[in-house]
Amino acid sequence: MVHAFALFIVAGIAEIGGGYLIWLWLREGKSAYLGLAGGIALALYGVLATFQSFPSFGRVYAAYGGVFIILSVLWGWGVDRKTPDFYDWVGAAICLIGVGVMLFAPRS
Repeated sequence: MVHAFALFIVAGIAEIGGGYLIWLWLREGKSAYLGLAGGIALALYGVLATFQSFPSFGRVYAAYGGVFIILSVLWGWGVDRKTPDFYDWVGAAICLIGVGVMLFAPRS
């Protein structure tokens, strides 16, 4: 479980960070090198998910989506300095519960 969660965190940082670097390049006129670095980070994100031990692509990506939402809220708070409100935290908690249900519910 710790391994799966760590992979989700690293993949999320690669995806959000890559997207952010491309945002800086295209939306804020920063260096094209940031866009290139963002593209590399996004490619790395695509590879990282394949290291999950869960057998279903769809389940892994659905569960990752919940982790992505939580990481995005934290990224916005830490990098963009947009403090999450009560409903952001409630929504993030619901996503985390959903991730747990998808990945760890008993199945036959």
